[in-house]
Amino acid sequence: MRLFKKYILLPLVALFLFVANANAQMEFPDDKVSWEFSIEQNGCDATIIAKITCVEHWHVYAANLPEGSFLLPTEIEPDKSSNYKVIGKVIEPKPEFYHDEAADEDIFQHSKTFTLKRKIKISSEKDFVLKGRFSFQTCDESHCLPPFDADFSLKIKGCGEEDGNVEGSVPTFGEVGMEDGDIEFPEDKVKWDFSIEQNGSDATIIAKITCIEGWHIYAANLPQNPFDQATRIDPEESSNYSVIGKVEEPKPEFYHDDGIDEDIYQHSKSFTLKRKIKVLSKEGFILKGKFGFITCDSSHCLPPFETDFEVEVKGTDGAVVEKDGDEDGDDNSRSVWTIFFLAFGSGLAALLTPCVFPMIPMTVSFFTKQSKSKAQGIRYAIFYGISIIVIYVILGGVVTGFVPPDVINEISTGVGMNIFFFILLVVFAVSFMGAFEITLPSSWVNKADKASDRGGFIGIFFMALVLALVSFSCTGPIVGTLLVESATIGGIVPIIGMFGFSLALALPFALFAAFPGWMNSLPKSGGWLTTVKVFLGFLELALAFKFLSNADLVVQGHYLERELFLAIWIGVFGVLAMYLFGFIQLPHDSPIANLSVGRVLLGVATVIFVVYLIPGLWGAPLKLISGFPPPMSYSESPHGVGGSAEGSSASEHGPEGTHLGAQSLYLFHDLDEGLAYAKKVGKPAFLDFTGWACVNCRKMEENVWGEAGVLDIMREEVVIISLYVDEKEELPEEEQIEVEYAPGKTRILRTIGNKWSTLQTTKYKTNTQPYYRMLGPNGEDLSNGSADYEHHGNKDDFKAWLDEGLKLYKEAK
Repeated sequence: MRLFKKYILLPLVALFLFVANANAQMEFPDDKVSWEFSIEQNGCDATIIAKITCVEHWHVYAANLPEGSFLLPTEIEPDKSSNYKVIGKVIEPKPEFYHDEAADEDIFQHSKTFTLKRKIKISSEKDFVLKGRFSFQTCDESHCLPPFDADFSLKIKGCGEEDGNVEGSVPTFGEVGMEDGDIEFPEDKVKWDFSIEQNGSDATIIAKITCIEGWHIYAANLPQNPFDQATRIDPEESSNYSVIGKVEEPKPEFYHDDGIDEDIYQHSKSFTLKRKIKVLSKEGFILKGKFGFITCDSSHCLPPFETDFEVEVKGTDGAVVEKDGDEDGDDNSRSVWTIFFLAFGSGLAALLTPCVFPMIPMTVSFFTKQSKSKAQGIRYAIFYGISIIVIYVILGGVVTGFVPPDVINEISTGVGMNIFFFILLVVFAVSFMGAFEITLPSSWVNKADKASDRGGFIGIFFMALVLALVSFSCTGPIVGTLLVESATIGGIVPIIGMFGFSLALALPFALFAAFPGWMNSLPKSGGWLTTVKVFLGFLELALAFKFLSNADLVVQGHYLERELFLAIWIGVFGVLAMYLFGFIQLPHDSPIANLSVGRVLLGVATVIFVVYLIPGLWGAPLKLISGFPPPMSYSESPHGVGGSAEGSSASEHGPEGTHLGAQSLYLFHDLDEGLAYAKKVGKPAFLDFTGWACVNCRKMEENVWGEAGVLDIMREEVVIISLYVDEKEELPEEEQIEVEYAPGKTRILRTIGNKWSTLQTTKYKTNTQPYYRMLGPNGEDLSNGSADYEHHGNKDDFKAWLDEGLKLYKEAK
């Protein structure tokens, strides 16, 4: 729209006004503005001087306008030539400023008599004529004349090496005098010295800056929409450190410039700026960055200046480096507790299977009868329980040892692994339903049983091993499912899972040994144990299709879309309800004379669940099971049948390059396209590191993004960029490069998912999804930190994080 206004609308309006005014009085731009070009030369350094005069009440626009302005800048454009090199932008005095309410635009202009300058570096030893173009648009309070171009030419003297023409050189401190008429360079007015202050992993970049008398630079942290350009200290992006917060500065000098009606915040003389970083590398490194500023005196400003800086930073020498904000060690604490309680519940469920439940009274009776005293029997039973825990924890440790963090993403999102898990759980489910028994080799059981005859604590340990081996046909499918789930999280979670499972399995043995009278209250073994086993089999079967759905989502095959997935679950739980009510019997089931109260209540709950699932076929959100079915956007009718789905009021087509996502939101999948669009529309970019097979990502999108207040922000206030770390589409061959994603660790980026996963790992030092960041006007991370499912998995916390990011974005504009 701004390009349309700048290059089409504004010239047409000006031309229309010019023609409409022709009958009354013909007006020409060169009648309102006069100019005179000259050259100032000192050896190989020269400055084009344009002395410009506007008649009373007329003006031209400034040469250096803010990005996106629809005004036509005044330009001095020398022709391209091998005789010289143009240095920097047009130098101009501080322009007059006002805000045009009608056009809702900031206006920067010059009137009366003023001077523009353009520097060049001469490279020719022979004299030559410099030619160029001078262009402007002039206006008064009522109308503008058409844009105007004029040629200019200047005679330039050639220069030799004796004149100081070293190719590519730029005058440094002391090379250029300070007398009137000499060329002025920003680095002659401002001096700087960079250093580092460090305490372990906490470090601060120190910039000691000195402005010469009468000159100043602008503050680093300016109000929203200032005319001035902020002083910047921008470290380069690196996996060796993360930047903390904004530039720290002393209280700036302040005054109000009545001429341009602008508040001015500046620093002069000597002062210090600071920028904090968190060191992540154990080895020392060189930190590189950019230092930028604009310097002015009371009469004029020099062009913006930018230079490189380097400081040497020490490694942490083995110190534990904490991550910023929400990314510290407790990021996965809730996941760990979730797995623990899930595993503990699974252990209690395993107790009720035919392989384990009958062994409780038998085993406890053995300890109480064989022990010389009650105390010894209790000690043996407790050690028996501890042995069970140790055996299963060792199993979890094996999984942890063979599933390092760098392959966790592949386990949880890889197509092959998800299909393998699907087949594995279907086999477990069919086994639970009575088709066959999964048993370990009898030789293993016999050897363990023989070792248990040794007696003492060693014999008791092998008795626990016998229990684990004999009960494998019942506990194996449960343990396998738990290990699959916990391995996708990684770390010590498999150990925590096995500890929770074995703790629930071991507690009854110790408690009943201590209090034998309690066993009288246990129900007798019977057909109800088989019912429990079959019930668990149906749950395994339903869960299996989640892994098949993951594989389909990753390859984007659309074979198992949301409607088909829900239909399968409705069928599975419908058949389970029929089984619980006795309409269906499976192998090993005992004849049913009467239904127990517990079985009826469980059947009713299953029927209610089936009824709850059915509206999902027509677009109901089904928040109770969010994260298990594919998202609404991955369905035959993304907006629901008849547009009934929640959030379906979104526009039919999003911006170019976007895709329909959760809650009918349009989002980008390409980072560069998303950032460019965010800058164009003036909204913060919302980075969403996600995965096609990420359960918690779907929970956030379906349970939190769609909440009142949050959905409006996601749709209207931010530009969503969803980066799928498990996207399997290959990168172009030229982008398949080897990168360092952690100190000393490299990988080849082969897929788009590799690219986004590496970006998240190297820049934000985390590899869990969902992971959210909000970016400022120039693509910088806003200081509201990150958001994730663990800490922002509810409306209030997530909305508070979004609101803080929007506030910071407005302050940074």
